[in-house]
Amino acid sequence: MAQSEAITGQGTKFLRDGVEISEINSIEGPGKSRETIDVTNLADVDGYRQYIGGLREPGTVTLNMNFTRDGFDLFNTDFENDDIQPYEIHFPDVDETIFTFNGLVTELPTSIPIGDKITMDVTIQISGVVAVEGSSASSNEA
Repeated sequence: MAQSEAITGQGTKFLRDGVEISEINSIEGPGKSRETIDVTNLADVDGYRQYIGGLREPGTVTLNMNFTRDGFDLFNTDFENDDIQPYEIHFPDVDETIFTFNGLVTELPTSIPIGDKITMDVTIQISGVVAVEGSSASSNEA
């Protein structure tokens, strides 16, 4: 049986403008999707619709974080700013995979439970291509 090459998320780093952000519990995304355009016409007699590729949606990244004032202030500044910011996700794999992207903070809710830590979820709308770097990246896009 072949040894698995799976890795855990522990050791993953998230950077904003080259500076590592601390207190992140989990990262969700990026999750890409693609539009399709229906090009079915009257000459199509096989009973199936036909499509061509449309625009790609780069998706979002959501960070679940322990609430800290520094973390909140950083992402609140990005939320209040209309300028796109640079972000990176560094994976803890042997290939040193890095996802690099630009985006806008679109959501910044906090959760304040009784008897547990206060957290916040930062949602970043990606703008443009997610570049993939690393020693075995077969493509430059995620």
